[in-house]
Amino acid sequence: MNWNPDQVLLDLHIIQIRYYSLMFVIAFSLGFYLMKKIFLAEGKSLDKLDALVIYVALATLLGARLGHVFFYDWDYFKQHPLEIILPFRFSPTFEVTGFAGLASHGAAVGIIIAMFLYIRKYPDMKLSWVLDRIVIPITIGGMFVRFGNFMNSEIVGKVVDSSFPFAVKFLQSGDFNAHEAMQLTGATTPKDAFELIAHNLQFAEIYNQIPYRHPVQLYEAVAYFFLFWLLYYLYWKTNKKDQPYFIFGVFLIALWTIRFLAEYVKDSQGGIEKTLGLLSTGQWLSIPFILAGVFLLFFKRKKV
Repeated sequence: MNWNPDQVLLDLHIIQIRYYSLMFVIAFSLGFYLMKKIFLAEGKSLDKLDALVIYVALATLLGARLGHVFFYDWDYFKQHPLEIILPFRFSPTFEVTGFAGLASHGAAVGIIIAMFLYIRKYPDMKLSWVLDRIVIPITIGGMFVRFGNFMNSEIVGKVVDSSFPFAVKFLQSGDFNAHEAMQLTGATTPKDAFELIAHNLQFAEIYNQIPYRHPVQLYEAVAYFFLFWLLYYLYWKTNKKDQPYFIFGVFLIALWTIRFLAEYVKDSQGGIEKTLGLLSTGQWLSIPFILAGVFLLFFKRKKV
């Protein structure tokens, strides 16, 4: 299939509502609902839930941003440090970019650090209790984030033959420059430009240059959906929630194994793989989380 979505769901002129932003809003809203259900079931104060949501939200955004900066694009950002915290770039021309570039590994580190800070504020809350429960909404949130990546035609898969049953031609993925596409076609938006390229024989040569790829974002989204239901089942239908770090350990092993395997069909995003080689950046960063999950699940005995 050709994939050429309009990334803007609703344009109110003053503000634009984009699919990617909407996916984040859905993820956090659903996460709040699921955690509220857990807090009420276990008799926890909802005041502590409000604080938990703030901790997780800030840690997710800050951790994901810094994760991308340091793990994937440090060579660029060390030359442009202000762009780490500002939603625009200065060169080659001034351009509003938003905070393009978020890394899930950085978000994971940020959330774990935030949970240590959270239990310092609320000493009656155990770290294992919090971690075993927040991973349930985090997993389904990850599914919505990957849907957002799909809508943005980003984090695309490796090139695949057009005969592959799930092959997708991401017209806006950057395989052909969007500005050049608009100049060639006379269109005013990337979507309109690539629509012309896809359906006008005049641009057949350009269209054929854009390869078919794995829709790896959807592979991950589907896998996260099933993992969510596994964690949900473990919490509500078994006594594993009373075994400290069990659900968290399952989450670490399963989610980062999914990410490790997905990297085999994901296009390179650069980063530390340039130095370490052999595996992709995403795979190298997933290994410590998988090992931590194995440790918590099979070796840790202390209940905290």
